[in-house]
Amino acid sequence: MHRKSITEIAEDLRAKRYSSVELTQTFLTRINQFDRKLNSFITVTEEAALKAALNADKRLADGTATPLTGIPIAHKDSFCTEGVKTSCASKMLDNFIAPYSATIVERAADAGMVLLGKTNLDEFAMGTSNETSFYGPTLNPWDCKLVPGGSSGGSTAAVAARLVPAATGSDTGGSIRQPAAFCGVMGLKPTYGRVSRHGMIAFTSSFDQAGPICHSAADMALLLNVMAGFDPKDSSSVTTAAPDYSATLNESIKGLKIGLPAEFFGAGLDSGIAVKIEAAICELKKLGATVQEIELPRSQLAIPTYYIIAPAECASNLARFDGIRFGHRCSNPVNIDDLYARSRAEGFGSEVKRRIMIGTYILSKGYIDEYYLKAQKVRQLIRQDFQAAFEKVDIILGPTTPTPPFALGGKVHDPISMYLNDIYTSPVNLAGLPALSMPAGFTEGLPVGMQLIGNYFAEAKLLNVAHRYQQVTDWHRQVPKIYPAA
Repeated sequence: MHRKSITEIAEDLRAKRYSSVELTQTFLTRINQFDRKLNSFITVTEEAALKAALNADKRLADGTATPLTGIPIAHKDSFCTEGVKTSCASKMLDNFIAPYSATIVERAADAGMVLLGKTNLDEFAMGTSNETSFYGPTLNPWDCKLVPGGSSGGSTAAVAARLVPAATGSDTGGSIRQPAAFCGVMGLKPTYGRVSRHGMIAFTSSFDQAGPICHSAADMALLLNVMAGFDPKDSSSVTTAAPDYSATLNESIKGLKIGLPAEFFGAGLDSGIAVKIEAAICELKKLGATVQEIELPRSQLAIPTYYIIAPAECASNLARFDGIRFGHRCSNPVNIDDLYARSRAEGFGSEVKRRIMIGTYILSKGYIDEYYLKAQKVRQLIRQDFQAAFEKVDIILGPTTPTPPFALGGKVHDPISMYLNDIYTSPVNLAGLPALSMPAGFTEGLPVGMQLIGNYFAEAKLLNVAHRYQQVTDWHRQVPKIYPAA
């Protein structure tokens, strides 16, 4: 069961080849067998999962099921889940039981999906390696000496190891796409506002976007059909109606214009990744697409721009964690100042503290104009570069990451080198565009991710291109050899 796609599992459930309870138990057994080493889950909700699976079987029997009823899912532990610990992988929230559920959690439950648990991440989604978690790092299923990427590394690792067929993630500067590339799975960052952020613990509110992680474009279309759509609880949610993302998967891509940014194929790109991306481009050409070189001249400014705006918003968002209302509180404070200082010092890890301090400095008097406001102006220039490119092409294609997965501990003491892993993904967040990462082969036995970027609300086109590519390749079906059938 665990090697099958969501679409295949859904067909099996409707045909009564096995029940949702049997399916759920299979995945729970795999989590118990393999995740003690992988560390992709923070919380496993076994009892609630089996109860939800039983209810799903009833819906399947009485004809009230949706296409996703009975399908197991895991949520990144930055999405509030009523009655379940929601920690953001931080000591600060180690004792926090969410009193309500995020909108995407509710929508998945309403569709009849079965929650298996909450996945590991970089603390408060700050990191690109999943090493800043209070609960320890997640390992890469393809090589346990390597990182799975971050911050949604727990979700991508769990999907890659076939511990769950689908998971949710959040993408602030590449935090779905980069780990998806490192783990050999698919990850989608939708257009900003396309999927509700209500109930997602905020890192950088103007960048954060929830999205699905799975194996195929067909699966992703089913998940996005449930997740996407206006939410009155989210002030950034757009009212533009979401289409049926499954309806256009099989459309021809003959005549599709693909832009190849010169900036994404220059110095710094691993040669093995470049070869695989070129091979993928050849496959798309065979399907009738055309390619042309384009320029995104300000994309090289994305990393410094991102790391001015993101810490500033982070410092503002995390000010609420003060040891007063909820979260970690220090013991025996002598006064209110001591309570604030020690609760935050004890509750936050080093990367979170670094970003809060940088953000506080950027927002301080005398520096906000020099740094924050100037970065916002550069952000608009980056957006304008993308809009100029989309006047010439339909989608933009390139590598997701400049290098394959790196070693655990290899960049912990070099945060700048760590940040550069988002060089191809962060421009998309600055512009608020949709983008996905999909498997495009292997280099030295490690997955290669290919990124497709679309214009606003062009998720259906991205999924169409990805699906047609996956019809002639099988990279998305590969399974790490150390995770066989349980």
